[in-house]
Amino acid sequence: MATHILAIDTATEACSVALLRDGEIFTQYAVSPREHTRKILPMVEQCLINAQLNLQHIDVLAFGRGPGSFTGVRIAVGIAQGLAFGADLPMIGISSLLTMAQGAYRQSGVEKVLVAIDARMGEIYSACYQLKPDGFWQGEETEAVLKPEQFLTKINGLSGQWAIAGTGWSAYPILRTTNLNLLESSIYLPDAQDMLLLALQAWQKGKTVKVEEAQPVYLRNEVSWKKLPGR
Repeated sequence: MATHILAIDTATEACSVALLRDGEIFTQYAVSPREHTRKILPMVEQCLINAQLNLQHIDVLAFGRGPGSFTGVRIAVGIAQGLAFGADLPMIGISSLLTMAQGAYRQSGVEKVLVAIDARMGEIYSACYQLKPDGFWQGEETEAVLKPEQFLTKINGLSGQWAIAGTGWSAYPILRTTNLNLLESSIYLPDAQDMLLLALQAWQKGKTVKVEEAQPVYLRNEVSWKKLPGR
């Protein structure tokens, strides 16, 4: 039986929605800082219309759990919770960084990806991922908020060719002084279409959460999440 997955992401300046229906992908994507709250639900509606589905046809709702902008991550979690609550859907939180690694792999076919998003305040959200033979990624434990110099030291301990993704590489050119062989990608921000395969893998392994258990990941410890009333 086909699995229908709806994915939304507003963790960064990009706002995106993607829907998987019978192996076909429908997407909406826009770079629209500070307009996510206004744009995200119409984008969801458009994806559903294009796929000729409604929320009752969806099996699981995936959301970009962060890291990213605090406001953007909260919007994604809150909107996803509202949709999932109304349609009684299980949820899957997908790392924004891993989503970008999947995008870089989709573009380049390179199975090792370094992700760095400009986190402001002289820091980056960073991670090092490698695709395993079973099709799953390893590297979630490397996700961290670091100074660019710290990430440079970290990746200089690696070897070989790595694809790169994220705004951090242009914001902090020092990262490019690494001794690694870097392969450029045009993945600068997360795109919900790259969440779909990750969500499908999690769904097949039963890694879903209930609406009230959906949590963001900020990586910065000083930020706390307050659950929505009644959720």
